[in-house]
Amino acid sequence: MSEPIIQIKNLHSRYGTREILKGINLDVYKDETLVILGRSGCGKSTLLRHIIGLQKQSQGDIFVKGVNMARASDAERDEVLKKSGMLFQGAALFNSMTVGDNVALPLVEHTPLEPSTIEIMTRMKLELVGLSGFESFMPAQLSGGMKKRAALARALAMDPDILFCDEPSAGLDPIVAAGIDYLILKLKRAFKMTIMVVTHELASVFLIADRIALLDDGQVIFLGTREDMKNSSNPKIIQFLQRQPDEEVVDRELYLNSLIGTKYL
Repeated sequence: MSEPIIQIKNLHSRYGTREILKGINLDVYKDETLVILGRSGCGKSTLLRHIIGLQKQSQGDIFVKGVNMARASDAERDEVLKKSGMLFQGAALFNSMTVGDNVALPLVEHTPLEPSTIEIMTRMKLELVGLSGFESFMPAQLSGGMKKRAALARALAMDPDILFCDEPSAGLDPIVAAGIDYLILKLKRAFKMTIMVVTHELASVFLIADRIALLDDGQVIFLGTREDMKNSSNPKIIQFLQRQPDEEVVDRELYLNSLIGTKYL
């Protein structure tokens, strides 16, 4: 494989005294879609926040395009991030701005382009995600899926080399979620981007992933292809793929059901 475009080396992260990430080592390669998979609270979104510089690690290094994001100057970090797009879990659109203004914001803030040029580029990005003609709409007028598409258009505004997606299908019905997945596939094929997706949606994983990293308790316990994961004998992977609850949850449910049965029979 080519040289990694993202390198994560011995990454540790803490919230107070609680250690969230416990020595993550991970490479992401150019033009691949790497999915970070795991149960809620395992550190998926925390890992993403470290990579894009929203959170500082307790220990370890993160290199994006060869730049050490923890030790780089603000100018060096900004240059890397300008060519990286981020789709946030809740879309994170500015409610006081139109859809068009939301998408145009990165271009307004980071380029010297004329307003007329920015307007054309904004329309192109909205058309790309299937929102042509929605420039003047407010975020409150959009459905959940449309908000995700608008946020994706904003993430693409600067023509990024790397696209980060945090739970892109969270809160969406299966049909709309599938539409977002296919849109991600379309973007990868059209623009040859490196895409890193954080999710716990198995249907999305097996559609869009080139490789999968499974996190459990702050560590990578699996890294490989979709077929590798399907054929794994690791009990934690099997539990995740087969949607098996933890034993203590099963025991508690059985106990509650037995009480209800005793009371009402």
